[in-house]
Amino acid sequence: MHKDTVFFEGLLAREGCSPKVIAHCRTVSAIAMEYVHEGSPADPDLVLAGSVLHDIGRSRIHSIGHAQAGAAICRGLGQPESVAHIVECHTGAGLTADECTLLGLLPIDCMPKILEEKIVTNADNLAGGKRRISIEQDLMDSFALPRKIRKRMYRLWLEMEQFRV
Repeated sequence: MHKDTVFFEGLLAREGCSPKVIAHCRTVSAIAMEYVHEGSPADPDLVLAGSVLHDIGRSRIHSIGHAQAGAAICRGLGQPESVAHIVECHTGAGLTADECTLLGLLPIDCMPKILEEKIVTNADNLAGGKRRISIEQDLMDSFALPRKIRKRMYRLWLEMEQFRV
């Protein structure tokens, strides 16, 4: 295990994340790192930090608001803004400011834009608890979501597959 993974998992534990959440974050990190390899344009340190810390907000809340709560925790811990933004925009395939408003969240743009944000968001979609699932399973599990969000998730997966080893 990478020494930074141990450090970030320690942050999760100190913030009060359950062993189940930490195991899920470990799975997301393993999936995310499949998209980062020699010659990849992605920053491996940023992908590692964002993927391990993506659910740190679950130490406080288990609703959809965990992403924005987690970003606030990361900022409070002095993590770089780039890591906080990965945490903030990892839900589904991201949320627009309007979608955040409709969900009772802060009206901010939580769409993944840079490659590292997209990698972590996609990896989270492919992690069912602590096991890897297919995009088909993820979309079936997400059937209650609006069709446009499921389409966004599928398009994100298609875009990310070009980077997977």
